[in-house]
Formats: sequence, C-alpha cells, structure tokens
Amino acid sequence: MSDQSRLLTQQRFLPYFLTQAFGAFNDNIYKNVLLILIAFAAPGTLPVDSDLIINLAAGLFILPFFLFSATAGVITDKYDKATIMRMVKMAEIIIMSLAAMAFISENYLMLLILLFLMGTQSAFFGPAKYALLPQHLKKEELVSGNALVETGTFLAILIGTLLAGVIANQEQATYIAAISVVSFAIIGYLCSQGIPSAKPSNPELKFKWQPVKQTRKTLAIARKDRTVFQCILGISWFWFLGACYLTQFPNFAKLHLGGNAASVSFLLTLFSIGIAIGSLLCDRLSGHRIEPGIVPLGSMGITLFGAGLMISTPTAITETQSIVEFVTNPQLLSVFVCLTMLGVSGGVFIVPLYAMMQHRAKEKERAQVIAANNIWNAIFMVISAVTGIMLLAVLEFSIPQFFLILSVLNLVVVIYIYTQAPDFFWRFMVWLVSHTMYRVTHKNLANIPEKGGVLIVCNHVSYMDALLLAGACPRPIRFLMDRDIYNLPMIRSFCRACKVIPIDATDRKSVMKAFVGVNKRLGRGEVVCVFPEGQLTYDGELGPFMRGIDLIIKRSPVPVVPVAIQGLWGSFFSREGGRALLKIPKRFWSKVTIVAGEPVSPEETNSTLLREEVLSLRGKNR
Repeated sequence: MSDQSRLLTQQRFLPYFLTQAFGAFNDNIYKNVLLILIAFAAPGTLPVDSDLIINLAAGLFILPFFLFSATAGVITDKYDKATIMRMVKMAEIIIMSLAAMAFISENYLMLLILLFLMGTQSAFFGPAKYALLPQHLKKEELVSGNALVETGTFLAILIGTLLAGVIANQEQATYIAAISVVSFAIIGYLCSQGIPSAKPSNPELKFKWQPVKQTRKTLAIARKDRTVFQCILGISWFWFLGACYLTQFPNFAKLHLGGNAASVSFLLTLFSIGIAIGSLLCDRLSGHRIEPGIVPLGSMGITLFGAGLMISTPTAITETQSIVEFVTNPQLLSVFVCLTMLGVSGGVFIVPLYAMMQHRAKEKERAQVIAANNIWNAIFMVISAVTGIMLLAVLEFSIPQFFLILSVLNLVVVIYIYTQAPDFFWRFMVWLVSHTMYRVTHKNLANIPEKGGVLIVCNHVSYMDALLLAGACPRPIRFLMDRDIYNLPMIRSFCRACKVIPIDATDRKSVMKAFVGVNKRLGRGEVVCVFPEGQLTYDGELGPFMRGIDLIIKRSPVPVVPVAIQGLWGSFFSREGGRALLKIPKRFWSKVTIVAGEPVSPEETNSTLLREEVLSLRGKNR
C-alpha cells in the first residue's frame, strides 16, 4: 500500500480530507449555479446588468479573504483547529439553508450576500485546513498529505463545477440547487465530526478585533522567515497563473478552438486532472519528503507548456457541432496535451511549496502564516484580473498571445526567485543528478537527527559524493571542500549558494578558518559533512582519517553520524581505471546505496573509531 493510500485509511487524515473536499465541492456548486442562473436570467429579473453582477459576485467571494484572513489566523492559532473546522462547517449549513430559500424564491440579492458569507466561511476554514496537517501528520507524510489535499481540492472543484452546469440546465434548477447545497453542507459537517482534536498552538495568544492592524501584523509575521515568504509568493504566483488561464477558457474554446459550452468543461477537466496527477506525481518524485529541488521542474514545465498552448493553437478551425467531434479533432490534440501537462506542472510546482511553508512556519504562528498566504493569494488573483483586462481588452492581444505572455512572465519570475533563493535551483541540480545518472537507495537516514547541530563523516569515493548526500539527506548539508575545487569558475557560485566551507590542508590559516566555520554552523544547529580521508580514494578502499576530525569533534560537542556510500567505485567520477572525469565511461548509471549509522556522542568517539564504523557500514560494496 502506498503512503497516500495508507493516509486515506486513517482517521487522523480521512475525515479531514473528506471535509475539505466536500467544502470545495459545495462552494463551486453554489457559486457556479448562481453565476449560470444570473447569466441566463429572464429580462427584467435582475436589478442591473448580468455582466456587472457576475463581476460583482467574483469580488464578493474574494473580498472576505482580505477582511477576515488575519482574524482567522489568530483564532486558529489560539483554539483547537478541529473544533474551528466543525464550527465553520456548521456555519456552512446555516448559510446554505438560507441560500436554499433564496434559490427557491429567486432572490438574487440575497444569494449575492450569501456568496460573501461563503467567502467569509472559506477565509476562516483555510488557516485551520492547512495548519492542522503538520499536527496530525509526520514530517515525512506532509508531502503525501498535501498532494492528496490538492488532488482532492481540484477534483472537487472540477466535479462541483460540472455538476453545477447539469443542475442549472434542469427545469427545476432552483429546487435541485437548494436541496444539493444543503445536503452537501450537512455531509461535510458529518465528516468533520471524525477529525481528531488538534490542540491550540498558542492558547495564550491575545485576540482583539482590529482587522487592519491584525492584517499588517499577520503579513509581517510571514516575512520573518525568508524561505516561508518565498513559498508564499510562489504559491500566490501559481494562483495568479491559474486564475488567468481558467478565466480565459470559455473564450479560448469558442474563438480559437471552435468549441461550445461543453468544450469549456472538457478544457477545465484536462487542467484539473493534470493538477491532480501532478500533485500525486510530485509526491513520488520527491520520495515522499519535502524536496524543494523539484519546484524548478514544475516551473519550467509551466513555461514550456504554457508557450506550447499558443504554438499548438490552430490558426483557423471550423466550429465543432458536438463534444465528441471537439475531443476527437486531431488538430486540437497538441492543445489538449499542453493543457494537461500545464496542470501536471502546476501540481509538481505547488505541493512542495505548501509542505515547506507548513513545516518551516513556527508552530505558534503557523495558522497566521497560512492566513498571510491567503491574503497574498487574493491579492495576486485580483492582479490577474487586472492583467487580463489590460492585455486583452486594452492592448487587444489575442488569448493565445496572452498565454505566451504568461509563459514569458513565469520565466522572468522564476529567474528572479531563483536568484533570490538559489537553494531551489541547486537542490534541483542535486535532484536531477540523483534521479538520472544514479539509482540511489537509502538506509537508516532517520538516524540523522531532525534538529540541532549534526556532524556527518563519510567515505570519499567520487566527485558526486557531496551531491548524492545532499540529495539523500532530508536536511540541508554544509560541506567541507578542498579550496582548489571550490575556486573552479563553474563550481564557485554553486558552492557559495550551498554555503560550502572551503579548506586548504596545506595552509594553516585556511584550516583554522574552516574549523571556525564548521564550529559556527554546528553551533547554529546545522548539518555539516566532512570527508575525513581528505581526498578521493585511489583504490576504492577506505583511507586513514585525518586528525583534523578529532579537533572538530572536540570543539563542537554535537552528535556524530557515520555514513557510508556504496557502489560509486568504478563510476565516471571515481578514480578507478584512471583520473576522474578523464577516461572513457564504463557505465552511465550506477546503483548507489547511502547507509547511515547510529549517532554517537562526541565524548565516545574519535577518528579511529569513526573510520571503523564507516568501514563496517560500507562493507565489501565499494
């Protein structure tokens, strides 16, 4: 059974998963039935123009995220999250009961007011929804949990949107809508009853109704941790792009693909299923752990397949008469592929960012960080509407050209983000190497403590050792590296981004400076890796450990974890059969195993004992 399937069988996750999925499902039934009824309302039924009301409806749903997200974040940190989710679902039943009466009486003004209340309910639900996950899931389950949440959310949005279209086309649409929204609200509430308690993160937190001041404070909290804030901006950028694409599907299908109303639903289906597939795929690619290295993979896919939408859009096409004719049109196959892969790329992009934001945020402020994320998401979605109006209505670009502009913008944003946070890019390079040239398996890496300073000592077989270790370890590793290699033109920027510590064993000052750097990083609670042999092995055997490791252990009293790399001797980057990199490769990929031993206290070990431990871990597999 996969990690994802296992989570769906456990009470700590399944009731939560169903609760949030039914919430997204019901939101979209209500919202889309309302919009369709407004769009096709009989003349004189509406007090003002239908286009104005539709735009007003979109604003009314998003406005509460600006007004109430900060308040929701404080309340969620202060009280039990499961209780808050149940209270919000009870509020949904009340709102939907009023909506049922409004549907039956065709009171559109009341339905719009209730849409605002639904947005308010969602604004309070969001912080509890995401802040609860790290309390109920282990760190290694966070990516799987987020992947399932995103999959469930987008499939719920898709099914809710499609069902809304079916409901709105029935003769008794208002009665069916009334029964549906109340029924699904009740089902969601019943599911929430099974969510286990999630104790308050910060029960001493004082709450005052000061929405403006609290919003400023919430946004400031999110900026305290640079990585968290970059995750928030990345997530918000995803919602910007998603809003831009989804808004244009109706006109794109009609004007450029020759489709009808059913064709729009098909495009939405492809996009949503793509995101669901990408979310689940992300979990697989990351090895069920938080891996920022695959975020660039998703962002590059968004640029590539977004541009592909323009390139693959036919210049001229006849209008199709049925959905079957539309789906089977060979001219549109590449459009469908690009749209699906755009969704897949989005799923790969978004899941690690959510998991990293949840994990990195301080427990006492996690819900407020998520509230700040919701505010930024709302801001970016408003910007997406303005962008669409400017480029399509004012500057009169075509929709395919608009898609190309979005791809170029995404490329620019990605380059900017990676210059500000190079760890994302370098982690991608590490992930790429460890998933292409090598088939890497891990043993006992849980022996590496999750927090606090840790010193790793490892055998040195090839120039790939550091990359493979960095890709295997769930925590960032700072390496001690020969200064000559550190200063190579193509390597230097990489080393700086990864905070490598250079050392020249022949220069006493360099050695002391490096040891001071190691001591500082271990003192700050980081993981430092040292290759005590001081050089690559010439014969595949483990060389003597240099005495400098004893000095590091003495000066930095942190746990020491012996690690062995198996299977790299004989690879292109090892010295077997000649100098590394200057020989004909015997093989283009290797089976590599990274084994971690039990951590030992610095008082109980030394260079001799550590060498014996590493040799034992490596065994006969060089």
